[in-house]
Amino acid sequence: MSQSPALRIAALYRYPVKGLSPEALETAELDTSGYFPGDRLYAIENGPSGFNETVPRHLPKVAYLMLMRNEALARLRTRFDDATHRLTVEENGALAVEADLSTAEGRDALAGFMREFLPHELRGAPRVLTAPPGYRFTDSRTGYVSLINRASVAATEDLVGAPVDPLRFRGNLYLDGLEPWAELGMVGRVLEAEGGVRLKITSRTVRCAATNVDPQTGQRDLSIPKALMDGLGHADCGVYAEVLAGGPLRAGDGLRVIG
Repeated sequence: MSQSPALRIAALYRYPVKGLSPEALETAELDTSGYFPGDRLYAIENGPSGFNETVPRHLPKVAYLMLMRNEALARLRTRFDDATHRLTVEENGALAVEADLSTAEGRDALAGFMREFLPHELRGAPRVLTAPPGYRFTDSRTGYVSLINRASVAATEDLVGAPVDPLRFRGNLYLDGLEPWAELGMVGRVLEAEGGVRLKITSRTVRCAATNVDPQTGQRDLSIPKALMDGLGHADCGVYAEVLAGGPLRAGDGLRVIG
């Protein structure tokens, strides 16, 4: 067992609707073998995908509206209320739609807004999908919790020659205290948080063109996967982890590496 007193959680984020804006959290309560709480609960189907909410099957992200192809989504600012299931969407600082996603009427309202917002990017009628129990609309079949090493993001700035907002990587836990790219060599190891949460790192995260989109402006202004490939020989940044033991996580918590 090795102690890593400098390793800590710098920030926590969730993404209630796939492709829409992140929400910062001060705390999160993780369940053993579960997903990150409140994350990727909904997705907006881009035309018929065949997704079955009764018998869910993981589909490629191109089945949904997402930043890799629909960068205009980054111009929207959204908030989700867990108690009421109400999603608020703002465009250019003005309220665009407010919808209770637990109801068919609310889901239809959000889908209707997307028909107007992305009229030329739809392959068919958009439909808001709800993740059934035990399923989330993550990019990876095993994408339970996404971890981003902020030192790797800083090193990416050197590769692209420009500032890189860490939110381009749409992670759940942003970590400080690791050397650049150290997370990539930690597959199989376990991180233990102060509150007892244990996360087993399961795989490296291959980045896609979604990281090329500025999360503030919605402009596709960088070529991050290409820069990673050219500079490092791979396009990986960040890792996925599964929850071996649940409990509370807080921004600022220290972590230790086990194994």
